[in-house]
Amino acid sequence: MTNYRERLSVPVRWWVIAALLVLTIWLIVAVPAGQPAGLAAGGVCAVLLAALFIRYGGAQVAVDAERLRAGKASIEREHLGKVEPLTGEAVRNAFGRDCDPAAYLVLRGYLKGAVRVEITDPHDPAPYWLIATRKPEQLAAALTQSSVARS
Repeated sequence: MTNYRERLSVPVRWWVIAALLVLTIWLIVAVPAGQPAGLAAGGVCAVLLAALFIRYGGAQVAVDAERLRAGKASIEREHLGKVEPLTGEAVRNAFGRDCDPAAYLVLRGYLKGAVRVEITDPHDPAPYWLIATRKPEQLAAALTQSSVARS
């Protein structure tokens, strides 16, 4: 059973900008080289951008009774310590000047919230995980409530 799940998909405005870029590439190539060349260049650009957005936006954050999953990593809940939801300036500082280079980061610049999760496993080199999210309060609550229920 999953207590929390979120896909960190790219915002719609990125897709709109990508569509405008594809049209621009098509026009730049089609005018001097012809319609088939423009379609080929625009098609290649569209496929590359779609693949990039789907891969980058495919990261997921999930919390269940046993694990926290963020991006490609997962950790057992027993190794999680203090959970802190972050918004506004605190997020910018956490991913910037206050960031520990050893921390595990799931950074998405288009998301305005994050959660910092302390790691208590003595064998893990990361002191904490910093996870970008659209819903920092809900993610923190899912981590906190589940850990209280397990105790």
